[in-house]
Amino acid sequence: MLVAVITAPPNSARAGGTAGAFDYYVLALSWSPNWCALEGDARGSDQCDARHDHGWILHGLWPQYHRGWPSFCATRQRTPSRALTQSMADIMGTAGLAWHQWRKHGVCSGLSAAEYFTLSRMAYEAVTRPQIFRRLDRTVRLPATVVEEAFLDQNPILEPDGITITCKDGHIQEARICLSRDLSPVPCGQDVVRDCQMRDALITPVR
Repeated sequence: MLVAVITAPPNSARAGGTAGAFDYYVLALSWSPNWCALEGDARGSDQCDARHDHGWILHGLWPQYHRGWPSFCATRQRTPSRALTQSMADIMGTAGLAWHQWRKHGVCSGLSAAEYFTLSRMAYEAVTRPQIFRRLDRTVRLPATVVEEAFLDQNPILEPDGITITCKDGHIQEARICLSRDLSPVPCGQDVVRDCQMRDALITPVR
């Protein structure tokens, strides 16, 4: 496993890339209770309302280069309707996140908004999200490797070089899984395989 700080190399994001010109996808799964503890509660985000019971949510499906990534690409595709972005709230937390992901990343996929969100849902549903973390009844500290190993155990098709776990402000942040255009697992590029280097990080239970 490669262990490094989780900052991207300078100039790794290329705003204004060419839509459809990329090497693979990164499927980013966010642990919602931690995001809510760090940011969402203070924002009053509906994602953090206990009635939703969110665990691992879809942060996004990101077109990626072998080094760096495109963003905010020019596209002739129509912007998604409110109904379309709202239809993603069950796995993305809010329609606002779905809209943001389309505007920043989806436009670089070369797909229509409907195709992009359909593919995003397919990628999300293809990964078995470890249920063990939903059983926590208190906040715990654990190495990021424990989270990675749980994903690998539940998804035998994945390899260690195809997934990374990130941290933010002392908390487990995301599981990032690298996938081909047809959603087959692939090795991550050097600027994606940057695991959390904290000895232990917090993970907050589902409410």
